[in-house]
Amino acid sequence: MLDPGRGRTKTGQLWAYARDDRPWSGTAPPAVAYVYAPGRGSEHPLAHLQGFAGVLQVDGYAAYGVLTKQGVTLAYCWSHCRRRFYELAAGGRAPVAAAALARIAKLYEIEAEIRGSSAAARQLARQLRTKPLVEAFKVWLDGQSLAASRASPLAEAITYALKHWQGLTRFLADGRIEIDSNTVERAIKPLTLTRKNSLFAGSDGGAAAWARMASLIETCRLNAINPQHYLADILTRLAAGHPATKLDALLPWTWVKARIPDG
Repeated sequence: MLDPGRGRTKTGQLWAYARDDRPWSGTAPPAVAYVYAPGRGSEHPLAHLQGFAGVLQVDGYAAYGVLTKQGVTLAYCWSHCRRRFYELAAGGRAPVAAAALARIAKLYEIEAEIRGSSAAARQLARQLRTKPLVEAFKVWLDGQSLAASRASPLAEAITYALKHWQGLTRFLADGRIEIDSNTVERAIKPLTLTRKNSLFAGSDGGAAAWARMASLIETCRLNAINPQHYLADILTRLAAGHPATKLDALLPWTWVKARIPDG
C-alpha cells in the first residue's frame, strides 16, 4: 500500500476465509470473504473469527494456534505437508521423500473417489480405507525420524508432519473436512494476480474496499455467476434505493436464484 508522508509503500495483508461444502454434498453455497488487516499477527484472525466455534482448515502458520482458546478446532492441510517432501524429491536422490509422497498419493486417490459423496459416506470410507494407511504412515514417519539427520531438510519435513499430526488426521473422523486447504489456496491465486497488476492499494481504506469487492467477485465465480452482470445489477439497485434492511437479497447466491425462472 502507499504510505503517505513516508514516500514509500508498506505491506498489508488480505486474510481469506473460504467455504465450499460441495465436496460432501452440502447445501450451503460456496463463498469467500477477504478481510484486510495491517499485518499477519494472531490478533487479526482472533478478531475476524470472534464468536466462531467450528472447524478451520489451515496451513502450519503458528498464528492460528491461539484460535483454539476460543473454541476453534484446527484441521491441518495435507497439501502443505506433502509440499515439503515434494521439494526434496524434486531435487532427485531422495528415496525417503519419494516414499512419503507415494503414501500420501494413496490418501488422495481415495479422496478423489469419494468426492461429492455425503459426509457420512466420506467418513465411513475414510475410517475403513484411509485410517489404516494414515496409521501405517505415522509408524513409518516415527521410524524415519530416528534415522534422519536432525539438521537435514528431510528431518524438518518429518517433524512438520508429526508436529501437526492431530490436525492432519482430523479429517478422518468428519466427512465435512477436506484433506487439504486447497479451497482457500485457490481463492488466494486471483488476488495474487490482481496484486501484480495493480501494484498497490492507495491506503488502508482502499485495501479494505479492495477486500470487500474481491469477496463479491470471487464468490460470484464460485457460484458460476458473471461478476460484471452481478455488480452492474446490484449497484443499480442500491443507487435506486434498495433498502439496507434487505441486503441479504443481493448476496450472490440469493441474487442468482431470484433470476432463475421457476420450472
